[in-house]
Amino acid sequence: MSFTYATLKTALQDYTQNDETSFVSHLGMFIRLAEERILKSVQLNIFQKNVSGNMTSGNQYLAAPSDFLAPFSLSITNSSSTEFLQFKSLEFAQAHNPNSSTTGTPRYYAQFDVDNFIISPTPNSAFVVTLSYFYRPTSLTAGSDSGTTWLSENAELSMLYGSLLECYTYMKGEPDLISLYNSRFMESLGRLKNLGEAQEVSDEFNLGQLRKAKT
Repeated sequence: MSFTYATLKTALQDYTQNDETSFVSHLGMFIRLAEERILKSVQLNIFQKNVSGNMTSGNQYLAAPSDFLAPFSLSITNSSSTEFLQFKSLEFAQAHNPNSSTTGTPRYYAQFDVDNFIISPTPNSAFVVTLSYFYRPTSLTAGSDSGTTWLSENAELSMLYGSLLECYTYMKGEPDLISLYNSRFMESLGRLKNLGEAQEVSDEFNLGQLRKAKT
């Protein structure tokens, strides 16, 4: 079984028996919130990307991709060899290189804000850089009613029960139903985990796991 955008919206109305105009107008939001629940709970390698670019000599910041959620690894090419940087806390990276005008071969990186990494020390050359990262896929709600996504085709139970949780929260539904759907949602997440994921919050290259997700 898999869902299209239309069939998932229909299922939500069938389960809730609610066709009130305001509720129906929020169905897309409920689905997007369910997708966020899934992405922040289960990190699957299917949502891994690799991008390459260049650092800027003398600039301690490196822009993060617009769909970035969490890093797997960051490497630079130095004299034809690949060197992986260690992911650290922002405080560590800043303390390691308190004077941003001090340059050298980068050793560490940290997430500075939602749009940028900070590199330590500040790069002394325009190094070729490769970022492997966990990305936010396009929402099911961004497409047509007949559209599907990987989650709607392969994580249909999580999509259904996660969306129902949002529906009943909005409706101020009965606690026993919310508890039931939460239990089924968590069970479906457990099955997704069996597909393989990075389970804790750390850089995958250095510690075999993801560091953190962007909030």
